[in-house]
Amino acid sequence: MADPIDSRGTLPRQNWLHRRFRLEARQTTVKRETIAGITGFLAAAYLLIVIPGLLAAGGMDKGAATTGTLIVFVISTLIMAFYGNLPFMVGPGIGGSVLVGVTLAGSEGVPWSIGLGIACWSGVLFLLLTVLGLREVVTRAVPQSIKLGLTASIGIFVAMLGFRNAGLVLANAKSSALMLGDFTAPGACVALFGLLVAIGLQARRVPGAILWAILLATLAGIPAGITHLPARWLALPHSVLPVWGQVDLLGALNIALLPYLFVFFASEFFSTMGTTLAVGGDAGLLDEQGNMPQINRPFLVDAIAATLGPWVGIPAATALIESSASAEAGGKTGLTALVAAGMFLLMFVLTPVALMIPKQATAPALILIGLTMFSALRKVDLSSFTDALPVLLMVMITLIANSFGTGIAGGLLCYVAIKLVAGKGGEVSPGLYLLAIPLLYYFATLVK
Repeated sequence: MADPIDSRGTLPRQNWLHRRFRLEARQTTVKRETIAGITGFLAAAYLLIVIPGLLAAGGMDKGAATTGTLIVFVISTLIMAFYGNLPFMVGPGIGGSVLVGVTLAGSEGVPWSIGLGIACWSGVLFLLLTVLGLREVVTRAVPQSIKLGLTASIGIFVAMLGFRNAGLVLANAKSSALMLGDFTAPGACVALFGLLVAIGLQARRVPGAILWAILLATLAGIPAGITHLPARWLALPHSVLPVWGQVDLLGALNIALLPYLFVFFASEFFSTMGTTLAVGGDAGLLDEQGNMPQINRPFLVDAIAATLGPWVGIPAATALIESSASAEAGGKTGLTALVAAGMFLLMFVLTPVALMIPKQATAPALILIGLTMFSALRKVDLSSFTDALPVLLMVMITLIANSFGTGIAGGLLCYVAIKLVAGKGGEVSPGLYLLAIPLLYYFATLVK
């Protein structure tokens, strides 16, 4: 039963949940927040497969990494719920897991314990900058046009992630160029079915449209051979001891690994900033300048998660872009995060259920959400060449680099360069000039 609304259109204070999460102030309901939390969980559930797989590629115990992933999801998202009161899920990001498991441990021969040490030092830097208030200073130094375009930049990343998960877009092995996938493959058909369902339900304003689309696509995947029913529905979690405390902080201080530390830190810094502002904008939590009041709260949560995550084998915990699914479903408060954390908590014994949901079933949610995020471009003054061009370049760099952290960093550098050559250098804040120096080093390191 929906929460009653009084004649002024606001929700009465009914119970502890309303008071604790300020549902009345944010014009939301328990039902809406619950649906948003479940939707976000389903959109992020594929990470329970992807993250341990990436870390196992570097030699980490996959079962232990799965348990560690759940621990980080539950604890970090609970902190975000009660301290930040925001609809963000916090968990391991794909980029950091690729760096530790595939790049360092897989290609470079650096032990994953040292990779976790690099991730931990990066988290410590996050924590220091957050406590000192410097992350908020950097965020406020970002130009208004870039902030307005962040949502579109992240939207193209989310949509492309969905297209890839669906098998509708592939990367050419020889040229690394993007190419169309096989639209007739079972997985692609399931994804297209889910996308059509999501569009149809969304157009009719059906509550929980994306959630229903994920569930129906999962069911459609059974006869298609994409959804595999588990042999057993309950399973005790694997022990986390094989990765517990395996963080080589001293080994990570090797001067030769400094570029990796910087790439790790810079990409995660801008990814987190972009996610926070983009999802916060989707949930209607930003002010007129595109800033989030008390933004240090979510920053502090992800900094703590990034620092402590490596001690259970999980690098780069951050506010997840999949939280956009929660925001799209109407989530506005920490109650959304609490519900999502509860769902992840259930996965300690229901892991087979989460693993049953194929990535092709969640792909439609990412595609639809990502594409709708492009509407944010209408807020950018496209008639102003020097303001619009950096935003468009930011979107393109995100697509080319397949990283919205790199895209945001590139957009900021482009903004400074374009303003200078256009004779409008006075419009660039001193702080942004200073920020351009490490960003140049970031791109030079990234290329090498």
